[in-house]
Amino acid sequence: MSKVVQCIPNFSEGRRPEVIEAIVDEIRKVEGCELLDVEPDASHNRVVVTFTGTPEAAKEAAFQTCKKASELIDMTSHEGEHPRMGATDVIPFVPVAGMTMKECVKLAKELGQRIAEELEIPIYLYESAATRPERKNLATVRRGQFEGLLTDIAKPERHPDFGQPKMHPTAGCTAVGARKPLVAFNVNLATTDLSIANAIARKIRGSSGGFVNVKGIGVELEDKNMVQVSMNLVDFKKTSIHHAFEFIKREAARYGVNVVESEIIGLVPMEALVESAIWYLQADGFKNKQILEKRVYKF
Repeated sequence: MSKVVQCIPNFSEGRRPEVIEAIVDEIRKVEGCELLDVEPDASHNRVVVTFTGTPEAAKEAAFQTCKKASELIDMTSHEGEHPRMGATDVIPFVPVAGMTMKECVKLAKELGQRIAEELEIPIYLYESAATRPERKNLATVRRGQFEGLLTDIAKPERHPDFGQPKMHPTAGCTAVGARKPLVAFNVNLATTDLSIANAIARKIRGSSGGFVNVKGIGVELEDKNMVQVSMNLVDFKKTSIHHAFEFIKREAARYGVNVVESEIIGLVPMEALVESAIWYLQADGFKNKQILEKRVYKF
């Protein structure tokens, strides 16, 4: 079986289409990679890119996109609602076919070392690639964001895994990791009160006593005149989309606030959507073999 890895780099640009296009075009240039999805968000000022490829091709494409982003994005003038610390904020590798997590960790370390050496961008390893327990959590690695890390990176406990303990002057720093598939899931609320979104995010995220497999923050969406609970469901089999959604609906109701809509950012495993459909429809006894596409396309 040929080896296939998924890579989902996040770049700190969601408002300039020409910059996003220049970055993702680097993926198209690498033989052995397939660009699957580009999901920009103007409020977050961030774009989530998804591609697959053979291990070496994916590693090369990730490097080239990071290089291009460092040339086109200046973090000293960057503003956005999503936490960020670099022009290329994160680069996670996810095993898809014929790949183990151990192999993805090896890719992350090799890429991180190359970025630090050739681009002089300091690298933090996170999730399964983390070199110390506290760095498994991306939120811990990113604490202080670009502005805070300008000084904090010099502290011994904040030194990067690769590169010098100083930020790249315009590209900041980057987290490179290996992880399981996650679902980036956001819920928008019919209010402009950010404190409500923050309160609900504190209730649902694992770091403050909520669901262990959920990371969440409150975000202000000025263009939509509402606020958002923005989440990563890091293990959708343990904390499903529908359970997270229903929890937020109940919490919002306590403040007299309705849910306007939800959104999934980037690609999502079909299993996660099927589970939610079964739950909401109460389709007892439904089996995957009843999905037409699974029978027709044999996937």
